[in-house]
Amino acid sequence: MDAWGKRLAGVRGVLLDISGVLLDCGDGGGVPIAGSVEAVARLKQSRLKVRFCTNESQKSRGRLVGLLRRLGFDICEGEVTAPAPAACLMLKERGLRPHLLVHDAVRSEFDQVDTSNPNCVLIADAVDGFSYQNVNKAFQVLMELDKPVLISLGNGRYYKQTSGLMLDVGAYMKALEYACGIKAEVVGKPAPEFFKSALQELGVQAHQAIMIGDDIVGDVGGAQRCGMRALQVRTGKFRPSDEHHPEVKADGYVDNLAEAVDLLLQHADK
Repeated sequence: MDAWGKRLAGVRGVLLDISGVLLDCGDGGGVPIAGSVEAVARLKQSRLKVRFCTNESQKSRGRLVGLLRRLGFDICEGEVTAPAPAACLMLKERGLRPHLLVHDAVRSEFDQVDTSNPNCVLIADAVDGFSYQNVNKAFQVLMELDKPVLISLGNGRYYKQTSGLMLDVGAYMKALEYACGIKAEVVGKPAPEFFKSALQELGVQAHQAIMIGDDIVGDVGGAQRCGMRALQVRTGKFRPSDEHHPEVKADGYVDNLAEAVDLLLQHADK
């Protein structure tokens, strides 16, 4: 058995990141990464189970799926694990009423959540909503609480759009952590609970699943800590230095999703 055969043997389920793996976001919604539409179709026609696992928080899950379908991807809303729906469940279970610092396009996800008299702050990738005034208001809400709770939808440092690299929610999360002297709770990758939820929906055990992403820490490291294997694509936010990361080493590096699918269809589930 060759090296790839050993790495991919026994894989029965695949978790796919979206931004940086399927498409590069940008003006007009974004553009598919070369070969990714066909790669998803081939994967879904195989015996492997497939689920999409994203930290996308600039748009609702419905809008995200609508965009992907318009770009030609075979995907439905029920196949996507995203942080906003998971956060809503957590808020209701714990009786939390958030002050929201989120993008307007994702605000509808929280329509059924009580936001009166906030007892926590929830932040997501608000983009231009991260003004001094808005971030400072979130800081003030936290500082007025006896037991401040900060919830962040993901903790990514940056992501790639067609116009270049963009600061992600993690930078603002760290600013609020520092200013308030607290530690945020992350809903989304790389939180273990998020991966476990995706695995449960996928219907396979961790050792039978593989994550394909462009983030060496959030996608690869997070998945591996849950007992999964993980491949990093050299698209999206990938940087050459990722292959020499001091703490995380992917189970393999591939040029793009199309190459990953070629390898999976050749070696997985054997």
